Amino acid sequence: TALQSVLSELSFTIDDNEFVALMGANGSGKTSLARCLNGILSPTMGEVLVDGLNTKNSRDLIEIRRRVGMVFQNPDNQMVAPTVEREIAFGLENLAVPRTEMHARVEEMLARFELAPLRLRAPHELSGGEKQRVALASIMAMQPRYLILDEPTSLLDYPSRERLFETIANLHRTRTEAGERLSVLLITQFAEETLFAERLLVLHHGALMLDCPPMEALQRTEVLGQIGLESPVEFRAHRALLEKKQSVPIEDLMLSPVL
Repeated sequence: TALQSVLSELSFTIDDNEFVALMGANGSGKTSLARCLNGILSPTMGEVLVDGLNTKNSRDLIEIRRRVGMVFQNPDNQMVAPTVEREIAFGLENLAVPRTEMHARVEEMLARFELAPLRLRAPHELSGGEKQRVALASIMAMQPRYLILDEPTSLLDYPSRERLFETIANLHRTRTEAGERLSVLLITQFAEETLFAERLLVLHHGALMLDCPPMEALQRTEVLGQIGLESPVEFRAHRALLEKKQSVPIEDLMLSPVL
């Protein structure tokens, strides 16, 4: 039986400090793409380059995985340490970061992600939102240049989603304002979350169907509906008003800039 490609003729570039969202129906290839970007999977054709480093080159993989941090949908899948502070230190130990600097980075992450009161707690005892903050802190402690978030809010309730997103947005803003490199690729099943991004990629059967600003993509409600995606209610209302020849700016219908 011939094997079917998961990703096909897919080509794009993420610039320094860019915040990009990626959306697609189940089975569109989102997670496979994410795993290609840090070398967990290797493409059978084509190349994935990270600052000129090739994921097919085994000698480049350690440096690629240092530069490309990934937070998975279920944080339990990436936690190994007995306490929160040890979990944050784990990646730094693997990178052989000097102990003094390691302690400083752990303390910084505990403070930045409001985890200091939980530092001696076991990660598996935490709530879903707390676990995702620990996973994010553990990755950011390694100072990656690229952050991949694979549906980080899909297992969270509404308040936890909102808090995590505020954390991610603040993190990206403060890093870029400080002149540090941090590009973000957010993979999400929630269309409203893409409004945080400057750019939205839409996958369909492994192919790139749309690559444009989120406000532009989400107004194409008919196109998205044909591939199993749904725009936020404000965009669908805007489409219905246009069909009735009532011109109302989409911004006037927005209930919230995010969630």
